[in-house]
Amino acid sequence: MFPKANFSAGEKLGGTAGTEELVRPETDFSPDRLAAANIHPDTWLATDYLNHFNEVVMLIDMLPMMPDCAPDVVAWQPCSYVDHFRLSHFKERDLAIAAYEASDPERRRTFDDTVARIDATMADLQRMIIDAPMDALPIEALSDLSEMRIKPLLAHAMGLINGAPVAAMVTEDTGDAQSAVDALFG
Repeated sequence: MFPKANFSAGEKLGGTAGTEELVRPETDFSPDRLAAANIHPDTWLATDYLNHFNEVVMLIDMLPMMPDCAPDVVAWQPCSYVDHFRLSHFKERDLAIAAYEASDPERRRTFDDTVARIDATMADLQRMIIDAPMDALPIEALSDLSEMRIKPLLAHAMGLINGAPVAAMVTEDTGDAQSAVDALFG
């Protein structure tokens, strides 16, 4: 499942027989260290990344009462897992990046595919806002897209982070965001 090594010892620098060896902090993947850093000790992924999406979903949820949030939704930009942590003030950002890069490749690929689908769906939602008349946001369609596509994809990403079995997201259609948008207007 994960690369075979003694992760409780991490990568060792220097050291000779009989002396204590130094552990590079960004490669100490011990379960205790990962858990203390809010990184799942089995998957080596951090839920903190999903805050990037949760913030914009909250804005989408507010659109029916506060349509003036629409520019903030349109201004949202995708950000990769690694870039999110590089740009963050997350205390253990180097550990989060190193653990992600060393995580199970199949889980990471499925996670990245799920994130790509969230990003594509968000782009479709943003286009809907941009293309709408200034005084007539398609609130119901935006809410439906968020509820039916974005939130289930976020739940799938959360499951992958928290150790759910690695499986592709199963949806009613082929899974592309454009199909969901077309279905809303069909």
